[in-house]
Amino acid sequence: MSQKKKQRLVIRTIILVVLIAAVSYALYNNLTKDSRKALKVGDKAPDFVLQDMNGQKHRLSDYKGKGVFLNFWGTWCGPCKEEMPYMVDLYKEYKQQGVEILAANVGESNFLINKFIKSYDLNFPVLVDKSKDVQNAYGIDPIPTSFFIDSSGTIKKIVETTMSKENIQNLMESIKP
Repeated sequence: MSQKKKQRLVIRTIILVVLIAAVSYALYNNLTKDSRKALKVGDKAPDFVLQDMNGQKHRLSDYKGKGVFLNFWGTWCGPCKEEMPYMVDLYKEYKQQGVEILAANVGESNFLINKFIKSYDLNFPVLVDKSKDVQNAYGIDPIPTSFFIDSSGTIKKIVETTMSKENIQNLMESIKP
């Protein structure tokens, strides 16, 4: 067999292996994503325990009797940066009315999270999901994703996009106890 034919055979084999790997990865990704139970409006929000940046533990079930705005976010997320000032403003008003904001960061370093908290002057609990267990339990993809949970722990609304201040306010209003 000539040298050129050997080279073509090697290149074709490499291309075939890469294609098989890509198809396998895509199939695996789709099958595992679909096997995860997607949460929907009307479902009971899965309970979790996460620590905030001060080391205090927050359990969702401890907020029974209050409305909870659960927001999954990242420091690198542009839409998250848009929402945070609205959340800060509205938290002052709605905390007194029985609505809590829990902002769950999706696995970033404490340094980045603390820098973000200071930049946006966040005044609500910022939780850290380093293991991404809660992110997976809630089926989060993409971020920001927000869950509006009523006082009995039922999901009333799921938003997988950036929200305006008016959107957030209306949804917080809808979960007031």
